[in-house]
Amino acid sequence: MKRATSAERGPVRTRRSGVFMETLPPPPAPLPRFEVEVPPPDLSAWREGNCGIPGVMHFESRRVGPHVVVVCLIHGNEYTGAIVMDELLRARIRPGSGRLSVIFANMAALAQFDPDHPVASRFIDEDMNRVWSEDTLHGTRSSHELDRARQILPVIHTADILIDLHSMLWPGRPLVLSGRAPRGVTLARQIGATKLIVADDGHADGTRLIDFARFSSPRTQARACLLEAGQHWQAQTLQTARRAVRAVLRPSCFVAADTAGREGRETAQCMMVTDLVRAHSSRFAFVAPFRGGDIIARRGTLLARDGDDEIRTPYDDCMLVMPNLRPGRGQTALRLARRATPTTDGSFPRPTP
Repeated sequence: MKRATSAERGPVRTRRSGVFMETLPPPPAPLPRFEVEVPPPDLSAWREGNCGIPGVMHFESRRVGPHVVVVCLIHGNEYTGAIVMDELLRARIRPGSGRLSVIFANMAALAQFDPDHPVASRFIDEDMNRVWSEDTLHGTRSSHELDRARQILPVIHTADILIDLHSMLWPGRPLVLSGRAPRGVTLARQIGATKLIVADDGHADGTRLIDFARFSSPRTQARACLLEAGQHWQAQTLQTARRAVRAVLRPSCFVAADTAGREGRETAQCMMVTDLVRAHSSRFAFVAPFRGGDIIARRGTLLARDGDDEIRTPYDDCMLVMPNLRPGRGQTALRLARRATPTTDGSFPRPTP
């Protein structure tokens, strides 16, 4: 994302006056101990799969319809979505039309989950949600996650509707990442499990699954969204994931709606990411324990210090998207977003420099 400025916007990052500062922010503190309210599921029943691909359950109807794909465990410690799919598979969910595939993407990472160190099982070798470019998938490099992505790629290639189930390390409002295309926004509205839809241009460190060419190319109509259901390992996050999955599966699998909560009945708030802030030093520190979804009313409000730089809101009513309260040097610390109105074709406009 560009950090350009204009008369309307303010700069996100500015250098504090003077070379020497009497006080500097302390080094990032260790991660707090996170409460694990919801234990990991036993997925042994699905480990072998039923279609020749381990961890993939596939079902077909005799009636024509879309291929709906539900992906969980892209990150091994984000297992609330896997709990939901385990519940539905045990209840013998089947498509009334089209096809249904359930992908448990990184069961090996889940197997390493330790409630005393719950962050450590995010992946084995690398982030599986950064490998979905054609160059990476068809390159010569190998890792556990990349090899697994290649293994499930045939299912992804035939998906018409895909929902990728995730959760967040830090507290924040649940949200759906839709991309900017009209078909992604439409799917995000259908999910209805959260009142917040966020459009962005992807991740700077690699291609996410929802940005794979199948879902981002104008030559296809396949659509995908990513649900951030809430904070990891929390009971409320599990409820949000249940509502989202049921909303996606209802048209083809005839599942009953989850009536807990009223989020799906209310108008969604659509936000567009304008800026991505990385930690340029090891001393990046927020000035307050912000939560994802917080809206900062005034332009120029100080958010964080990064060495000699100050990070401030570039416009009024600026939303903080999934702030990372303990970013390492070079890592994404947060994204900034503003309210957006979809254009007449349903897409989000590009951010204004």
